[in-house]
Amino acid sequence: MGKGKHDYLKEEVRGNENDRMQLKRTIGYFDGVNFIIGTIVGAGIFVSPTGVLQYSLLNVGVALSIWTACGVISLMGALCYAELGTALPLSGGEYSHIKRALGSLPAFIFIWTAMFTKPASNATRALLFAEYATQPFYGVCPAPELLKKCLALTVLWSLGILNGRSVKMATWVQTVFTVLKMMALSVIGIGGIVLLVRGRKENLVRFENAFSSEIPDASQIAEAFFQGLYAYGGWWSLNYMAEEMINPSRNIPLTVMTALPAVTLFYLLVNISYLTVLTPKEIISSVAVAVTWADRVIPSVAWVIPLSVAASIFGALNSSMFTLGRLSYAGSQSGHLPVLISMLNVHYWTPAPAMIFSTIIASIFIIPADLITLTNYFGFSVWLMIGLTCASLIVLRYREPTLQRPYKVNGKRVKIAFVMVAVSLFLVLAPIVWAPKMQYIYALLFMLGGLLVYLPFVHFKLHFDFVDKITCYLQLLLEVSPAEVSAEDKYE
Repeated sequence: MGKGKHDYLKEEVRGNENDRMQLKRTIGYFDGVNFIIGTIVGAGIFVSPTGVLQYSLLNVGVALSIWTACGVISLMGALCYAELGTALPLSGGEYSHIKRALGSLPAFIFIWTAMFTKPASNATRALLFAEYATQPFYGVCPAPELLKKCLALTVLWSLGILNGRSVKMATWVQTVFTVLKMMALSVIGIGGIVLLVRGRKENLVRFENAFSSEIPDASQIAEAFFQGLYAYGGWWSLNYMAEEMINPSRNIPLTVMTALPAVTLFYLLVNISYLTVLTPKEIISSVAVAVTWADRVIPSVAWVIPLSVAASIFGALNSSMFTLGRLSYAGSQSGHLPVLISMLNVHYWTPAPAMIFSTIIASIFIIPADLITLTNYFGFSVWLMIGLTCASLIVLRYREPTLQRPYKVNGKRVKIAFVMVAVSLFLVLAPIVWAPKMQYIYALLFMLGGLLVYLPFVHFKLHFDFVDKITCYLQLLLEVSPAEVSAEDKYE
């Protein structure tokens, strides 16, 4: 996995001195907002926003309060990431920040785990999209598994190729599908407000006596927070594309401050709309809440909602694949993945090998879909890495006080970062303490198993000559070249 021996094809692919072979800054404020919203808003808010309500013991006031609090926590985390993203505008998100602050080994453990969990998440989205796209043709009968897997693989590779060929096309697709899903959420949210204003007395009572039901205990509230924070997952996605953001010092914090409040507002409006039309018991017993809502409110065009769910999943999959490609690219640049993955296509200047690599791994998870169930026990690792990233912000504040920080979260005391570290620690330990299972031990052992790869190939730089030959052949086949990085761009 070593670097330095693979500059065989560094030919003149530049038009002038300032036009280096590197990722280009083409993602603006509006694109960034679309990527964050598109990553966060998937199928969950349409299909089954029941977890928060169920663990809130059907207490409407508590459930809506938790949805709001989860939005605030996600915004706090995103602001911490915004400081890191503006100070170190690099591809790779948490990986790059952990490596800078905590060292090579924690960063490698992160990418070792992410190369297992993130492709599995993409495979899940692809299969879910296939489920919603094929089911209308089969009515009450289940669609064939082979058909769904073939469609899921087709979608994965279509998006993989698209992201590998053009950043502009990928951002355009993201914009289109984010607009579509937000239009669908707007229909539900605005429809709920209209119904609430004109509402029947029994609908208004649910909100007038919002806290009258049984109050959940501490463990149930914690479980409700788990469900809510899962629905907000993806707020960290912008830092993966910081290297490609136009004017990151301004656009990263501005994008975060736009996207997270918008998602929180929409989540609240949609949940209020559901509660206006359906009783809490009907919501938690519904397989697809948005479909049930549409059948009650707009039965003549209820088919729009399943279509919106498929569009929402497609958009979330596109943004997730985009960010995963950047993670692979950053890991390769640091010598933690094969050097070929850090190369750029000489025609499109995109990380095509990184996109191919991450798409292949996701495809492997689709074929024996049972593998995906294994990743359910890696949920704690997400918050472990978030905690390490926020800890990285604190470490850099004290170790590198002169590092230029265009945006600072919460001044010198970094209170928000400490809060996020505490929240992350709780979310890591809570499932292990409350519901201990051997699978958590296996997941932890898998993470630590990365040492078996790190020590020989990264620390001791074990290298095989035949790898150079394979790299050279694939470099010619894929028409890729090593990225050129100037001293001021490395931030090292």
